[in-house]
Amino acid sequence: MKEILITGCRGQLGNEIQLLASEYPHFHFFFTDREELDITNEEQVMAFVEANKITTIINCAAFTAVDKAESEEALCDLLNHKAPGYLAAAMAKVGGEMVQVSTDYVFDGNGHLPYVETDATNPQTVYGRTKLAGEKAVMETCEKAMVVRTAWLYSTFGNNFVKTMIRLGRERDNLGVIFDQIGSPTYARDLACAIMAAVDKGIVPGVYHFTNEGVCSWFDFTRAIHRIAGITQCHVKPLHTEEYPTPAKRPHYSVLDKTKIKLTFGIDIPWWEDSLERAFPCLKKTDGHMVSGGCLISFNWLLVSRGSEFCNGEKRFEELGNLFLCSVKIDRLILSPLL
Repeated sequence: MKEILITGCRGQLGNEIQLLASEYPHFHFFFTDREELDITNEEQVMAFVEANKITTIINCAAFTAVDKAESEEALCDLLNHKAPGYLAAAMAKVGGEMVQVSTDYVFDGNGHLPYVETDATNPQTVYGRTKLAGEKAVMETCEKAMVVRTAWLYSTFGNNFVKTMIRLGRERDNLGVIFDQIGSPTYARDLACAIMAAVDKGIVPGVYHFTNEGVCSWFDFTRAIHRIAGITQCHVKPLHTEEYPTPAKRPHYSVLDKTKIKLTFGIDIPWWEDSLERAFPCLKKTDGHMVSGGCLISFNWLLVSRGSEFCNGEKRFEELGNLFLCSVKIDRLILSPLL
């Protein structure tokens, strides 16, 4: 049986992998975040790996605040570069395998054809440079490692573009969104499925690309989000990149070619708009997931609105949790808030 360590388990991808865990009863999972394991502490990482006989690491942890990274380079480098190196070194020592999740920001975005894994990298931001350094640290340290680059990630968990556009679409009559940056949205559930398929079939070392199929601009993405959400009162207008300046430069073109991962692991990748529609039923409710020994116990309930009602919702959530505590050992309680 594989003993699989998932880092960053409370992020978008980590949460989605937790939801898939019950589909892999032949694996034993260790879901950790900073409270359970400090991946920036090399000795602690090694001790955890050896004590739990970890055979596989899927590193979902990262510093992903792209703009903030420009002013916090040291912390960004620690999380995106050095920490993956520590994880890879631990796997190398025990003969294990590792999956490192990376980003389209390793490219400069000046291309006009989908990027393949062998294209020259040229990151333009602190985030991109530290993620590329993390890729190299993992690949140079652990023989059984694969890097999966992705882009435009969203899920039902955490904060992301989809949730922001829904919120703004409901709050505003007019909204400007960038139309001259082109990429492919990625539903974190689909990425989680692809990674688990690779782990289940057997990791083939190398660099891979994964996003949903198809391409669009942020403007197109927003229009699709509003259409599916039934938001009709908000007028969305296209903006040039220079009309919305940010500390970190965004790639104008970040479409990734997925041929390699599809052929290597026999993966079928959904079209981005189909995945967006699949995600919406989950976006309309709050999902509470209790993780115990690698098994998931889920229950769903609706929040009427934001603000004070959310506090009441948290209280009700805790009460439900206490009921479960009477009969089930709970290792972790995760609340994913409504939009």
